[in-house]
Amino acid sequence: MARYGKQHKHETRRRIIETAGRRFKQDGIDGSGIATLMKDAGLTNGAFYAHFQSKEDLVATAVADQLREQRERFNAQPPSGRVERFVRTYLSAVHRDNPDHGCPSAALLDEIGRGSDATRQAYTEGLLPIIDDIAAHLAPEDPRSARSKTLSLFAMMVGTLQLSRAIADRELADEILQHGIQDALAILGTEHQ
Repeated sequence: MARYGKQHKHETRRRIIETAGRRFKQDGIDGSGIATLMKDAGLTNGAFYAHFQSKEDLVATAVADQLREQRERFNAQPPSGRVERFVRTYLSAVHRDNPDHGCPSAALLDEIGRGSDATRQAYTEGLLPIIDDIAAHLAPEDPRSARSKTLSLFAMMVGTLQLSRAIADRELADEILQHGIQDALAILGTEHQ
């Protein structure tokens, strides 16, 4: 029987991480069993343990990966207006209605908070560089001074998105997003309509 090379193993692991990240954000960590995750990746359950020690290992890895991708998307935007675009995109109906393709914070924060130390550590290590990148964009001469403002901004945006997702009244949910944008831009000092 032929053994797969390192490249194949790496690609398979990558596929598991990516599909798990989307599934976790869609159905939650607790709502995503290994069988479902592996089926999504087009693999058997037995293949899981060749790549991860446990579901918690996968969770921590997927959370870190999702945050890395979020940071890359932020930094890929043109510098001019980057933070305002981030706010508007983050607090959009498209983001609200597609959690599987969105921010892991808004989709998973409550479960991450109840997760293992490794998951919370992976989240912390993945989130802080995003916060620092935003802060550096807001105050290039002194990004540390903008860090607490950025943390407050991000927390407000996550909460706004979560609330909008939870509201059954679509019109009210959209209104919450619009007020969130206005509040975020006020925090940034770039109040535009």
